[in-house]
Amino acid sequence: MPRPLPKPGVMPARSNTVEEVSAGGVMVDFDSPTFEVAIIARINRAGRLEWCLPKGHLELGETPAQAARREVAEETGVHGDVVTALGSVDYWFSVGGYRIHKLVHHFLLRATGGYLTVANDPDQEAVDAAWIPLDALPEHLSFANERRIVAAARSVLPYYRSVIQST
Repeated sequence: MPRPLPKPGVMPARSNTVEEVSAGGVMVDFDSPTFEVAIIARINRAGRLEWCLPKGHLELGETPAQAARREVAEETGVHGDVVTALGSVDYWFSVGGYRIHKLVHHFLLRATGGYLTVANDPDQEAVDAAWIPLDALPEHLSFANERRIVAAARSVLPYYRSVIQST
């Protein structure tokens, strides 16, 4: 049986390797004294629930920052503005006979509107969403690389909170 073709926007690197680029981030309620962050839950390929930062593929012509705003809003229902870049992570996984190399750009986003829901996720990957205080995120997130991104957010949040409050 032939392997399925890669998704649109995914770049084949070699015959069995696919390069994917995604963006997402740490959506923070800056008005919350505990810096609550919107996270989502997904069911992984093994059927287990994983709590993670919202993210998704870049669409044609989108910058990573634009994709992060769109993807986080689609997966959480919360709209926001990009405050700063937090860094990127990359990892490998296999699916459908392909070896996938995924690069994910993460941003700090300031919540500006909307309400927490997974009902508008076009891919229906998110099965739940929650606001979690920033300091409690490490015990909720399933992936070490995302916990490192949250640590980066924690280190810059006091500065950006003061900048936002002074404007």
